[in-house]
Amino acid sequence: MARLTEEDKARNEAAIRTAMEQILRGNLPPGGKADLKTLAALAGVTRTGFYPKKNRDGTPRPGAYEHLAEEFERRVKQLQDAGEIVDPRVAQIERLKAQNAELKERLTKRDAKIEELTAFQSLAISRLAAQHDEIERLRKQLAAGGNVRSLPTPASSTAPYGSC
Repeated sequence: MARLTEEDKARNEAAIRTAMEQILRGNLPPGGKADLKTLAALAGVTRTGFYPKKNRDGTPRPGAYEHLAEEFERRVKQLQDAGEIVDPRVAQIERLKAQNAELKERLTKRDAKIEELTAFQSLAISRLAAQHDEIERLRKQLAAGGNVRSLPTPASSTAPYGSC
């Protein structure tokens, strides 16, 4: 693999900085994220330049663009800490999580209301059935000539208790 010339390195650093600004403005390519992979792809460089290397003797040496990777990650973190979410997918995930929580709460309230209305319906039906049974019992008792008197209907009433 050929070594980079200073001119190539300067051109790549300028491309990385341009891509970094684009990503930090939230202008991401389709399917891209605010990460080093997308930064490298936008800049047209390999990701390996963002990571430390090892010399032949095993001693570590910095990657060609490691300082830019650290700057990028620091700036992304600063924006996230400030509440500005650079990655629209992260913002969408947060929005969907909030929406999901709201829908779960609404669903819980709706289920409780349905349970309450079902209990009320059962109570109302049982009361209506009891009233109907009582009316039927009183009608049978009236027909049998028992101890039940028929009340005058409002049309035939002569207001025995006075008028209001």
